Amino acid sequence: MYDLDAIFICVVLPVSIVAIVFASVMNNDNKRAKVLIKAIEANCGIDADKLAEALQRPRRSQREVLNLRLLRGCIFSFIGIVLSLIGIISLCTGTEFSSDPVTVPLIFGGAALAIGLSYLVVYFVTRRQLKD
Repeated sequence: MYDLDAIFICVVLPVSIVAIVFASVMNNDNKRAKVLIKAIEANCGIDADKLAEALQRPRRSQREVLNLRLLRGCIFSFIGIVLSLIGIISLCTGTEFSSDPVTVPLIFGGAALAIGLSYLVVYFVTRRQLKD
């Protein structure tokens, strides 16, 4: 029979996280809409268009997006390098290549390094496009 912990972790937990995030976004949108409706109903000389712009979700500037890409690229790259080094050091100390202390860090390190390098590539390409 199935283990209830595995079902809970694989099914119930992800569904509940998505539901909580979705409910939070909907609640914020409903609050903004209520404020806009009250302002329009009161009609006390407030420009509804400017109020709607003020109540929109804050958007990140292009510079902030670039800085986040650089940050994520550096974090993932460094994690990948460290995990790869851990795997290589384990291999050098005499551990067999097919054992977990070698293969697991190398696999996850390689994946993290690939993600980090892709973030860095996108950062540098986007930075050049913004200069033009």
